[in-house]
Amino acid sequence: MQWTPESLLALAYEKCKNCHGTGLRGWRNNPQPCRCVLRNVFRACYRRFVYCVTQDRAISKVNLASPGGRDGRRLYERPVEDYIADFLLVSRRYLDELEYRIFRFHFLLGADWRLCCRRLKIEKGPFFHAVYRIQQRLGRVFSELRPFALYPVQDYFNRRIPEAGRTGKVIPMPARTQGRVTPVRPPLKTKDAA
Repeated sequence: MQWTPESLLALAYEKCKNCHGTGLRGWRNNPQPCRCVLRNVFRACYRRFVYCVTQDRAISKVNLASPGGRDGRRLYERPVEDYIADFLLVSRRYLDELEYRIFRFHFLLGADWRLCCRRLKIEKGPFFHAVYRIQQRLGRVFSELRPFALYPVQDYFNRRIPEAGRTGKVIPMPARTQGRVTPVRPPLKTKDAA
């Protein structure tokens, strides 16, 4: 996501002590989004996650997507299930063990701070500092994830599949030799490499 002043201003907390409602902090040559913006990005993604998890499975839809190209092949995708899986897997990948345990108890299982503090054996202050740190870290990751960022959420659900498929890599066609196409042979794992 490109951090434009308009998007930062819309996400910024107007009474923020760090950015004063502008959404930017840092030096002029290297401005960064404020922590309040990153927390709001996480909250937007989390609201969509909760909506996707709580909706009825019978209304989940399957999209038939065309990646483009000449072969006319189609891909089936389930955007709601993809979003749920991406949200959970990205969160698991980018949080350390204690942060993920707090994330799991507080955000996924819905435990309040008293129950989380008792279960994880931490005090109230460090718990809330960890919650804010989790929101900031995941907010940055959700907005800067490539090739399909989770934020903005409407862009995730209205995405176009790149022409070369989901990987975005262009696979070159083999060169023609003497009027015949040489078959592509991937390298095989040898016993010496094992």
